[in-house]
Amino acid sequence: MSQDEVAVDAIKHALKALRKRHLLEEGAHAPAIVALSKPIISQGSEWKDKAENLEVELQQCYKAQARLSEQLVVEVAECRASKALVQEKEAIINDLQHDLTKARDECLQLKVIVEEKTKALELVMSETQELKAQLQQMTGKVKNVEAENKMLVDRWMLQKMQEAEHLNEVFYAIVIVGSNVFKGKSVTRGVFMFVRQGVSLEALKLANAFYQDIRDQLKASGIAQLARQQVDGVVRRSEEGAQYFGESTVPTTCKHKIRAHEGGCAAILFEYNSGNLISGGHDRTVKMWDTNTGSLIRTLHGCVGSVLDLNITHDNRSVIAASSSNNLCVWDVNSGRIRHTLTGHIDKVCAVDVSKISGRHVASAAYDRTIKVWDLQKGYCTETIICHSNCNALRFSMDGQTICSGHVDGNLRLWDIQTGKLLSEVAAHSLAITSISLSRNGSIVLTSGRDNMHNLFDMQSLEVCGTLRANGNRVASNWSRSCISADDSYVAAGSADGSVHIWSILKAEIVSTLKEHTAPVLSCSWSGLGKPLASSDKSGIVCTWT
Repeated sequence: MSQDEVAVDAIKHALKALRKRHLLEEGAHAPAIVALSKPIISQGSEWKDKAENLEVELQQCYKAQARLSEQLVVEVAECRASKALVQEKEAIINDLQHDLTKARDECLQLKVIVEEKTKALELVMSETQELKAQLQQMTGKVKNVEAENKMLVDRWMLQKMQEAEHLNEVFYAIVIVGSNVFKGKSVTRGVFMFVRQGVSLEALKLANAFYQDIRDQLKASGIAQLARQQVDGVVRRSEEGAQYFGESTVPTTCKHKIRAHEGGCAAILFEYNSGNLISGGHDRTVKMWDTNTGSLIRTLHGCVGSVLDLNITHDNRSVIAASSSNNLCVWDVNSGRIRHTLTGHIDKVCAVDVSKISGRHVASAAYDRTIKVWDLQKGYCTETIICHSNCNALRFSMDGQTICSGHVDGNLRLWDIQTGKLLSEVAAHSLAITSISLSRNGSIVLTSGRDNMHNLFDMQSLEVCGTLRANGNRVASNWSRSCISADDSYVAAGSADGSVHIWSILKAEIVSTLKEHTAPVLSCSWSGLGKPLASSDKSGIVCTWT
């Protein structure tokens, strides 16, 4: 056999030996293995049970963890919301603290203001007491002056009566002498007969009539002159601008077309005894124009609202403007500066007028349903009248004791400015009254209304004297102003179509229609000199007509 074969056999033999040995060892160790394997199996089942229990507990833990996670998410959201709410509250608290600080500062300021006002009030009260004392003294002086004045008037009247008696005696002598001369008797004998025997019946009648005429004339002239001079306790000799009026002619031609204001011109009027025109507009200015050349003379600044109405004192020294800023501005014409700002109305002031008797008294009307009377010299309100309806226009009567007012309810009312009582009223228009004008002697009142009618009323009875209307005439606004000519012959009124209509009062018909404006006409004014006529519209254009 070869070596390889021997080696293979040896290996096989060795393997068999190893197998036998392994079997023997396995048989010897089998009981021990069995004994050892039994507790391991029992312990494995216990561990399995424990493992299952642990898995169940682990699942429960996972579920509990999930619930806790959900609760944690909710708590986190609530925490964030609470944090945001806290931040908002902190911001509110900061704002409130800021407001509180501001309120404290304002309170301190108001306290200081109240103290200042209190001091001012005490000062005003002390001044009022002094003024009352001065008023009492002046009242006593006025009574003394009135007594002296009455005594002087009585003495003057007595002197005039004595002069009249003397003239009567002289006239007696002249009549007797003349009659005797006519009869051929001597003058000496006529005078002697006058002294010793009296006079003839015809001479006595003639002399008595002459004497009576002289006495009546003296009484009438003295009383009338005294009445004209006595105004508000002072003697008024004369007032400029009160007696010059020219004959008016019907205008046909536009002489000047002036761009006067921006945004509209609601008020125009002429100076007394002058051709100068004053205009007020929505641009818060008042301007004075030379109508002969159409050039600007002066501009008055200082009004803080639109100018709704204008007026001027009879000496042409002060211009008063009614403003939408609830007050009136009074300018000194010479200096161009504001002299007074009259405050007291609580709504826009739409009408103003100056007394025909005393240039110191001004009346105004506003949309707070009040009419106020002002003293220009003192710069404050002296009387307040409460109306039933808002007033659009007003005018003083010629005696300065009555105010005519036109209202939104269409009624024309007369007021006593001393007592503030309503004297009479009449339903003048079916819609709001927009304008009031007086004739030269104050006996006729012209009213214009939103019903497109222009009525003439008797001042005493408030009866309609005439009605003026036209098919194309439509009143443009609540403050459209019409006017009467200086000689009381014509009425001029603007229309919403831009035309100006002129009526003859005597004929009650239109005599002219003026067309130059392209916007609604708001105001018309006739110069006291008779010409020109001026008109203004919503675009701020002013036209003068001759």
